[in-house]
Amino acid sequence: MAKEYFNFLNKYLATFKGSDDESATIGDAKEEAVAAIIEFVKSPNLFQCDLLNMPAVSQLEKDEKYQLVYELLKIFLTKKLDSYLEFQSANSDLLKDYGLVHDECVTKMRLMSLLDLSSRCSGEIPYSAITVELRINDDEVEQWIVKAIASKILDCKVDQLNQTVIVSRHTERIFGMEHWHALRTKLGAWRGNIARAINTIQANKVTEEGAQGMQGLAIH
Repeated sequence: MAKEYFNFLNKYLATFKGSDDESATIGDAKEEAVAAIIEFVKSPNLFQCDLLNMPAVSQLEKDEKYQLVYELLKIFLTKKLDSYLEFQSANSDLLKDYGLVHDECVTKMRLMSLLDLSSRCSGEIPYSAITVELRINDDEVEQWIVKAIASKILDCKVDQLNQTVIVSRHTERIFGMEHWHALRTKLGAWRGNIARAINTIQANKVTEEGAQGMQGLAIH
C-alpha cells in the first residue's frame, strides 16, 4: 500500500510542469510533495526516484516551512551517510515529527552510499572504501553487499582474495535526462552491432551458397 501511495503521489506531482499558468496552483501541492519525500525516505524498498527535479517538489527548497524536508531528499538522492548523520544531529526532532526512525534511515543511507561508490569506482570497489563510506568494520562488508543484492540494487561478484567488489550493474538513485540519453546511446550502439552481425551472417551465407553452387557445377 505504501508503494502504491508513493506511485500515486509521484504521478500527481509529475503533472506540474512549472509553467507560468500553474503559478497559482502549484503551491497547493506542497503537502503532497512533502508526503512523497517522506514515503520515499521511509521505504526500505525504494532507492530511485525523480522527485528532486519536479517543479512541485523543488519549490520546497525555498519554502521556509519545508526546506529541510527538501534537503533531506537531496541527501538521500545525491549525498552519502556522513551528510545524513550531520543532518540528523541538527534536526532529530524533525525526523521524529515525520515518523522517521534513525536506525532505518542509517540502513538505507548505507545502501545509498554503496550505490554512490558503485557509480564512482569504475566497476571495482575496494573493501577499504566501503568500510569508510558506510562506517562499518571490515568483517561487515560482505553482509552489506548481500543486503544490496537482496534489495536488487546491485549485481556484483566479491573478490575475497583482492578484497574488492566487482560491480556489473547498479541502480542510479536519480534517473534523469542524462541517463535517458546515455541509455538511448547504448541502445543505438547495440542496434548497430546487431545489424552488423546480421549483415555479416547474410554475407557469409551468400558466399557459402555461391561456393556450393560452384562445386555443383564442377561435379556436373
